[in-house]
Amino acid sequence: MIDHVSVGVADLERATRFYEAALGALGLLRLVTRPATIGFGKTYPEFWINLRKGMAKVPHEAGTHICLRAKTTAEVDAFHAAAVSVGGTSDGAPGLRPHDRVKYYAAFVLDPDGNRIEAVTFPQD
Repeated sequence: MIDHVSVGVADLERATRFYEAALGALGLLRLVTRPATIGFGKTYPEFWINLRKGMAKVPHEAGTHICLRAKTTAEVDAFHAAAVSVGGTSDGAPGLRPHDRVKYYAAFVLDPDGNRIEAVTFPQD
């Protein structure tokens, strides 16, 4: 359904450090480097960061939210730890979330530009 997503960033170097760590914990690597954009993925770029010079920080109430699938709860934990260690802000520590139909384990972070990024998995135990 969705082929790729992108987020705007005010500082490409800072955002690259953040996303290399956070996405790396989920197995996504930097695959494409261009002057104003970086593409991350497993086999092709499915997550892009794009330089937007002068971009204001995304307000939390703007609703920006991208959720990425993790294989395990350990990957969700690693994503959160990595993101916070490189300048992200926790917006929801790793843990089970109430949900009416499935067991849902997730963590939320704000990148240095205010984009809300989530990692999620659905444990079967």
